[in-house]
Amino acid sequence: MNKIHKKRLYFIGFSAIGLSLAAGLILYALKQNINVFLTPSELANTPIATDYHFRLGGMVKKNSLERNTNNLSVEFIVTDLKRDLRVSYIGILPDLFREGKGVIATGSLNKDGLFIATEVLAKHDENYMPKNVSSALSSRGLSAGSRMEKHVTTLDPADKPRDDGNVGSAS
Repeated sequence: MNKIHKKRLYFIGFSAIGLSLAAGLILYALKQNINVFLTPSELANTPIATDYHFRLGGMVKKNSLERNTNNLSVEFIVTDLKRDLRVSYIGILPDLFREGKGVIATGSLNKDGLFIATEVLAKHDENYMPKNVSSALSSRGLSAGSRMEKHVTTLDPADKPRDDGNVGSAS
């Protein structure tokens, strides 16, 4: 093996090691940011330690929200329409938080099976619209739920393209 072949072999070897190391570091960094959540049904079928921090996702069960009048603590039930799980949270709930709507709560289970949330995120559907956009539409006579029609201009068959590429009758 001559010098050129050795240099190529070293270059390919170091490049492969460098790329493998870079890919490993990227995957390790992304592992922390994966947004996976468990539903109450999945949680019932999965043994989880009481100090394990995870995300719980589902719908807020109707008529389950209980607010404490003395402080910011709330309790509600998260359901996936198969199983329910009671959640306790101390803090200000998001503006989009509603019974019957989607929610993702981050926290852990205590020994009694109560989910102690440290963060609550309200999920919204594709029809969500910020208040300022909604008010701007309503001031123009449009409702937030209405769809704006696309204005299409149709050409009269009498209008024929001219040689310069413009549409219209030759004058």
